[in-house]
Amino acid sequence: MKSFFTKILSYVLAVSILFTTSSFTVDMHFCSNKLIDISILGKAKVCNDKVEMKNSSTKQCSSIQEKNCCSNQTFFKKGVDNLQKANNEFQTENIVFLNSFFYTYKNLFEGLDKNIVPLKHYRQPLLSKNIQILNETYLI
Repeated sequence: MKSFFTKILSYVLAVSILFTTSSFTVDMHFCSNKLIDISILGKAKVCNDKVEMKNSSTKQCSSIQEKNCCSNQTFFKKGVDNLQKANNEFQTENIVFLNSFFYTYKNLFEGLDKNIVPLKHYRQPLLSKNIQILNETYLI
């Protein structure tokens, strides 16, 4: 489940980076304040029929030849060009830090050859009397 969300997040981030760094143009053609055609890759087609808008109060057109009847609008989205390149030069402090980090991280998960018990051969002293009972010290 976690890997599924990770894949989705990586695709979303890749598409967002692609969208922000690329530029595109949207061209729209309006006749009598009505969208006739929209184009992303090229120019929008102009209308060839007569346009009649009787109820529109802003622009009333009876034919295409009239001025201010049709209009073209263009939306341009400029991409980001000021991306910074990664600095690949290592300084001595960075190299020492990376070496010590990888060495400790590698040894953190390295197992032992044998299961070592440190007190395996320890012999307890022989007690002739129980000292806790003699001193009347009891742990509660």
